[in-house]
Amino acid sequence: MAATLVDLTHQVTTAMPVYPGDPAVVLAPALTTATAGVNVLALHLGSQSGTHVDAPYHVDVTWPTLDGLPLERFTGPAVVADLRGLEPRAEVTPELLAPALERAGEGTVLLLATGWARHWGTDAYLAHPSLSTAAAEAIVAAGVRTVGVDALSVDPTPDPGPGDPAVAALLADLTDEHDQPTAPEPTLAAHRVLLGAPGGGVIAENLTDLRVLLEAQRAGRPVEVSLFPLRLVAADGAPVRAVARLG
Repeated sequence: MAATLVDLTHQVTTAMPVYPGDPAVVLAPALTTATAGVNVLALHLGSQSGTHVDAPYHVDVTWPTLDGLPLERFTGPAVVADLRGLEPRAEVTPELLAPALERAGEGTVLLLATGWARHWGTDAYLAHPSLSTAAAEAIVAAGVRTVGVDALSVDPTPDPGPGDPAVAALLADLTDEHDQPTAPEPTLAAHRVLLGAPGGGVIAENLTDLRVLLEAQRAGRPVEVSLFPLRLVAADGAPVRAVARLG
């Protein structure tokens, strides 16, 4: 059977979904053939926009930046963990990962197939499943240093609250500051475990639908993944063109 390439990357578009608080994405013409003889696009986006990778520096300034990691961190044979069917904001435990971790190890890219890519562009996308601290520790203990997920984050994404400013203001007026404690800042515990692994780990987020990879894996076809980022200096992460090769 001939090898097949599968694109696992979301399109980069103006106003595409981003993590709450991250820079908005804007694509606009900078030059055009009508005025300058060439077309050049101006890009405004964050390092964590769209399908991207996190470097250890993302959560700790003393840890390696993107350009301090070996290229081997961004490619390798993949093992896909089938985590579909979980409830919104469900916790992924070591037990759920056990079948995949039995086949994973050093140099393996572990892909977490939650099925949440189907919610891309909707409010439901923020209510994705996430790794427990114990699950992240089990991944590191198995020797895995590269993890990818078809969701916004490996940690829980905070609820941004009402999208309508008028509704938010009304709720603020109705709620006394002593009635409801301030929501705690996200701890990013799974990020810290995975990225803080010996030698530095990598996390790829916002992958597209991984069903094709699961089917290939069940059929015994080898799956390889490439997650090469833009070569940004001293960066916390960067967008990638994520591609799988099915043997």
